[in-house]
Amino acid sequence: MNLLIRACMVLVLSAAAAEILPAQKSRVQQKKTDSKALASVDGVTITEKQARDYVADDLFELELQDLRSRAQAARNERQLLQRAVDSIIEDRLLQAEASKRAVSLEELISTEIDQKVPETTSEEIDLFYQVNRDRIRGSKEQLSTQIGNYIKEQKEKTVRAALVSRLEGEHKVTRNIEPFRAVVQPEGRPSLGPSSAPVTLILFSDFQCPYCRSFSATLHEIVRRYGEKVRLVFRQYPLNDIHPDAQHAAEASLCANRQGKFWEMHDLLFEDQEDLREESLKAKAGQLGLDQTAFASCLAAGRHAADVIADLRAAASAGVEGTPSVLVNGRYLHGNVPFEQIAAVIDDELKRKK
Repeated sequence: MNLLIRACMVLVLSAAAAEILPAQKSRVQQKKTDSKALASVDGVTITEKQARDYVADDLFELELQDLRSRAQAARNERQLLQRAVDSIIEDRLLQAEASKRAVSLEELISTEIDQKVPETTSEEIDLFYQVNRDRIRGSKEQLSTQIGNYIKEQKEKTVRAALVSRLEGEHKVTRNIEPFRAVVQPEGRPSLGPSSAPVTLILFSDFQCPYCRSFSATLHEIVRRYGEKVRLVFRQYPLNDIHPDAQHAAEASLCANRQGKFWEMHDLLFEDQEDLREESLKAKAGQLGLDQTAFASCLAAGRHAADVIADLRAAASAGVEGTPSVLVNGRYLHGNVPFEQIAAVIDDELKRKK
């Protein structure tokens, strides 16, 4: 055989083997790990696989904690960089204004911020204490000075922000730093709205969570108001430690989804959060006119248990800390946040798309 041809064949075969070998090696290594003896009792081996199976739930939770921690660290890093950029911009704008007026930076801040902060009144202190008395310890008399200082700080921030905003309008300021965006795939999960929508909201929710029920109504209003501009994707996040029926409800919603009735089941589950036992889930399936035999079989077989686990992993990878949580084009919002807060992020995303 020609030496050049033989050399080429060797290279091709080597390349093919390089693609196959990692997967083969991974399987071989897994088998070795699974069969690795960690202990024995009367000569009977206890393998690593047996030990891992024994603490499978704890290992899964450890995996989620690790994924969540990494995502949170990445998000925190980006937030720190964004704050640094904003602070540097602010410093430069204030210094430029001071130079323009031929005054020191301290004189500018005194004139344009300190002297424009209104005095804090006793009525303001009283109102703050009354509104927040359940969350703070101590009497109004004990906390009066602290409350007054806090209110003053907030007023200073407001005056300073107004000044910086005005100066930004007078200078050419550009920001190229993007907000942190978690990557979670929307495909294969129940959704409302077109896949071509410029803004995708990925919701992580728990059918037994009362805050999720309220937040769901908020998101439906978002979908109604924004129409074709948004797509809402539902992913499962059952808090099994505190909501014993949440896992089954999550799987039931996906069993209903197999018959094209996810959102109808979604609404029924949230309407009757107090009773999500198996018999109640089957009754809801009947109420929706589903094939009850197929639904019961799907639920009993746990056909969507793996999908729920996949959603939990996806949530952890995005740094989700609880329910309800939503990613707006990957931007994380946690808790039962009001319509206006979500709308502000959506509007910002639509502006960025132009």
